[in-house]
Amino acid sequence: MEDRVAQAMAHLKATEEAVEKAEAELSQASETARSADKSVQVVVGAKGELAGLEFLGGKYKNMTAAQLSAAVLEAANKARAEMARRVVGVVDPIIKQVPGGGTSERMGVDWDKIFGSILSDSAEAHKPTAMSRLRDEIHEDDEEQTAAPAENGTAARKRAGA
Repeated sequence: MEDRVAQAMAHLKATEEAVEKAEAELSQASETARSADKSVQVVVGAKGELAGLEFLGGKYKNMTAAQLSAAVLEAANKARAEMARRVVGVVDPIIKQVPGGGTSERMGVDWDKIFGSILSDSAEAHKPTAMSRLRDEIHEDDEEQTAAPAENGTAARKRAGA
């Protein structure tokens, strides 16, 4: 009985040390990501909070508000997904150390519930998300607004006899 208690105490101490190490690592953690067009770079902290935003190479000057917004969201979501994967990578092994635990799911840890769909949505190109559909709508609106003046100009010229 004393051996089992000693083993349990040693395991508890090892787990506490692992948790402290994980907390220290993650408290200083950040992830950086760029938009696909390399116009925006975003830094997020360990909790996914926006810690930095940089517009690269002056590309933003030639972008519409919708394009710039989409680039910022894309970079932020990439960085948040990387941070979420990093957190899982640090915390999941600790959870698996718990006696009788084995898996995160068995211990009642639902990473999708904690991080939402960001873990599975990080490969945005593979599967449309609500956010990517919103960006598509924004881009379509931009295209319609850009096309509308040209159509109106053509119609006006036709009416004027040009």
